[in-house]
Amino acid sequence: MHENMEKYLSKAEVLIEALPYIQRFNRKIIVIKYGGSAMVDENLKRRVIEDVTLLKLVGFKPIIVHGGGKEISGMVTRLGMEPRFVNGLRVTDEETMEVAEMVLGKVNKSLVQLVESLGVRAIGISGKDGGLLTVEKKYANGEDVGFVGEITEVNGDILYDLLEKDFLPIVCPIGMDKDFRTYNINADDAACAIARAMKAEKLAFLTDIEGVYKDPKKPDTLISELTVSEAKNLMKEGYIGGGMLPKLQNCMDAIENGVSRVHILDGRIPHCLLLEIFTNKGIGTAILKDDGSRYYHE
Repeated sequence: MHENMEKYLSKAEVLIEALPYIQRFNRKIIVIKYGGSAMVDENLKRRVIEDVTLLKLVGFKPIIVHGGGKEISGMVTRLGMEPRFVNGLRVTDEETMEVAEMVLGKVNKSLVQLVESLGVRAIGISGKDGGLLTVEKKYANGEDVGFVGEITEVNGDILYDLLEKDFLPIVCPIGMDKDFRTYNINADDAACAIARAMKAEKLAFLTDIEGVYKDPKKPDTLISELTVSEAKNLMKEGYIGGGMLPKLQNCMDAIENGVSRVHILDGRIPHCLLLEIFTNKGIGTAILKDDGSRYYHE
């Protein structure tokens, strides 16, 4: 009995630790960029969606923006085409664009299905719907990479309406330009633009890395919290490189445009979202305004 009681008490402590966060973020918008391994592994996929539905049920207003890079590359290869990238951007000709839209649509509806199966109403929409994401052609350092879009406008009214009606919106990163041509959008860019437009309280990136390291070769240099100034200094001093560079740039843009806090999380850790948002120390890297409060109740 004693051991069992200990177990129950520790559960109660976890819930109490979460309480100030639940109070603070009640009715607040959180944008979750969902990608990487957490989308491919069925177990992890379910855990992430469980986290998001729990956030919804305790009063958050989550919006999921998903990628699908691995799935698109897989289908492109199966169709006998060669996936090509320039500076991290997928070269998207008309044929690849068609494949990307088909694959992303399938991913989108499978996420809707999963959320619905957990008892929360979800609606999957593409950036084309209601002019949610308007884009212009994006170039990779001056190089033409085809139908890759840079977001110029977000019609947040659609998302506000869905949240108001108690739906969980799941956004597929496809947009149109002024001439109604279809473009593929980098999911990180889409999540940032949506978080900015919605003045989200939080933007969380689920990735395949633990967070931001001062030295990527040393696991003990993971940085739990980082202000925008500190992030700029790390970039200037050459600590940040590779795929983390554009991600961090996106995070800083989001914060400079009204998002309160950005989290970079390892989506391979089960329930990483809950651990980061509802525990005192979190598990990834949180990026905040220069005058943003550190862990606010400490």
